[in-house]
Amino acid sequence: MEDRLQFSFRGTFDPREPVEREFEVFLHALEASAGPWMPNVVQGKRNRKYSRANFWKAFMEVRDEVGVTLGLYRTTRPALEMTFRTWSPNPSEVDVQFMLQPLSLFAEEARCRDFIDMVRAWASRYPVTYAVAHSHADEQLSGAPNFGRDTQVTIQDGFDKIYGVYWFNIFGPALVEAVGRERMLSTPGHLVEELPGGGVLLVTWPTVTDFASEGSRQAQARALAHLRPDLDVDTVLLALRDRSATLAAVEPHFHPDVEPLLSRVTGACVISERQRKIAEFNACPPPEPEEWLPANAAFPVDVQDPADAREHYATLAEHLVAILHTKVPSVFETTPESLTDVDFHLWDRNFPETFERWKIDEQLMPAVGAYLGEVLVRRLGGQWLPRKKLEEAQVRVGNRVWLPFVRAQRYLGSRQALVDFSLTQIYREAERHPS
Repeated sequence: MEDRLQFSFRGTFDPREPVEREFEVFLHALEASAGPWMPNVVQGKRNRKYSRANFWKAFMEVRDEVGVTLGLYRTTRPALEMTFRTWSPNPSEVDVQFMLQPLSLFAEEARCRDFIDMVRAWASRYPVTYAVAHSHADEQLSGAPNFGRDTQVTIQDGFDKIYGVYWFNIFGPALVEAVGRERMLSTPGHLVEELPGGGVLLVTWPTVTDFASEGSRQAQARALAHLRPDLDVDTVLLALRDRSATLAAVEPHFHPDVEPLLSRVTGACVISERQRKIAEFNACPPPEPEEWLPANAAFPVDVQDPADAREHYATLAEHLVAILHTKVPSVFETTPESLTDVDFHLWDRNFPETFERWKIDEQLMPAVGAYLGEVLVRRLGGQWLPRKKLEEAQVRVGNRVWLPFVRAQRYLGSRQALVDFSLTQIYREAERHPS
């Protein structure tokens, strides 16, 4: 997944004005500046194709005594998810948040200028408390929005002091006065402007896509240290360089057996942690499966009715289908690909650490082990060798017997174990020793 531009804007508006007149500036600036990322859907109580008329239809149908919440989206790339909210009264506030992907859309300085022009127009009409635009991944690493505070304090205090400086910043009058207007206006940066209403706009570098470059990081550090004299510029710069290193692209070198699973796992990680996770998997691949014996060392069948035991294993496998089929439709197919889908779903939902341990051990583990065994039987020509003890049940494939319930027990030990002892990997290992 590519990085995104994350944008947050909160200002105030005049509730005495007719809303069509009051938010004309918002719509005009958006339509004039957005260009290729202009929303094409407006969502109120239902989705409509974007137009001025449909914006106001949606606005009026959701408006109540508290305010308005609308969604503005794109159905094609570049991807946009925007929320427009108003609250009133005391004070009457307008809040605009969006994620825009890919960040690389803003590689050109001209497009960044268009964005700055748009937000400047908004801030000039709707006096700003605080606004910021930056790389989503880097903003996550910065600690925003809590900056070490608990959520309740963050909600109560908001951006009550300057915790960080990003690519694009607007500091409202309260922050400007707290820092000192003269000091704020002398901040080193690409662009520093005083706005109507007393706020100050600061852009640290010409383009947001270069946020992790050395020059951009130095500019960011100088600006933050200037606004926060209690901070040392070299210490700030070191922390920013560490963030750049964390986000630097890492080429995956996953073992082919587990590449489909690890690619999905890393793709699902928050973007600020993704490269670190890829590097971790590169350095520490899952261990080779150990849940097997040579065929000549197999435990002998010790049940009176092997056919009945095999039917029991099939029933246990159906339990997994019953548990997962809504979220993992491929589980019906009993294929190697369905094993990967099961691996990812259990990891994504963190089954081992979400559900009570007795449910994992007594209900899920037997179902997972039996399902793995059934895939070995159906897809590799394996043969169940039943045993009275479930953990001793085996599936013979070629010159090895596999212990699917032992694998399932290890697999469900923790979220990390779902990756270290995946069903995907043991199947691919068994595939190399066919009947």
